[in-house]
Amino acid sequence: MGYWVLRSEPDAYSWDDLVRDGATEWNGVRNYTARNFLKEMAVGDEALFYHSNTEKAAVGIMAVTRTWQPDGDDGKWASVAVKPVRPLAHPVTLAAIKAEPKFAELMMLKQSRLSVSKVEPDEWKLLLKMAEG
Repeated sequence: MGYWVLRSEPDAYSWDDLVRDGATEWNGVRNYTARNFLKEMAVGDEALFYHSNTEKAAVGIMAVTRTWQPDGDDGKWASVAVKPVRPLAHPVTLAAIKAEPKFAELMMLKQSRLSVSKVEPDEWKLLLKMAEG
């Protein structure tokens, strides 16, 4: 199973929007590295829904329900389908993530502009532990 962080500005599309919709197409990614990560995703992979810009916190867990398909007419971009799994008991803020030395290699910190990034299994476990409070 793979683990990911998918970022969205909450005023554009939030965790509450995903819960209301029940599922969504994660599209509109226009960065080649992030696109390649979308292409790596498998059904059943899990991703943190991260509110960027204003909140700067992971707020929920999503599951990938369909692997990538072309996004856009030119076929060079990708999207995946996701659904909500559960909200995090306590949001995990960017400040808390940055303060944890074990996240020194966390991709979302090393390549902070990416809207899609990979999370290693040990990092995933620690993020979930932090969300428990």
